[in-house]
Amino acid sequence: MLREELRRLKSEDRPRVVEAIATARAHGDLKENAEYHAAKEQQGMMEARIRDIEAKLSNSQVIDVTSIDAEGRVVFGSTVHLVDLDSDEESTYQIVGEDEADIKGGLLSVASPIARAIIGKHEGDTVEVTTPGGKKSYEIAEVEYV
Repeated sequence: MLREELRRLKSEDRPRVVEAIATARAHGDLKENAEYHAAKEQQGMMEARIRDIEAKLSNSQVIDVTSIDAEGRVVFGSTVHLVDLDSDEESTYQIVGEDEADIKGGLLSVASPIARAIIGKHEGDTVEVTTPGGKKSYEIAEVEYV
């Protein structure tokens, strides 16, 4: 996803912003040209995002969770089935990096309160999590490495 975003930013968005700056510059006085200032601000934010993505990609490591011997513990990359002890509702999450997180897609950020509470725990353990909505108790029903 990051590689695709980087490709789009460099090959599609960057040329469009450069063209918008050139068009705004052609309108004359730059001091009072709102279009020019908006395009320059957009360019600055886009270049910062490009640098951020390039840094993340250069420092990233692919982790094959199937090759990790975690001995039944919840680790980065594992898929965890949780049961809410208050409502008996079951949810399944894979623990991923912050950039990959998509709670609706079942991808839970390693930095989230739930992930921080269950990392290192085993199947059958009960954890209490302080979330923005209050305290919740979960049982780890199953841990998978797929």
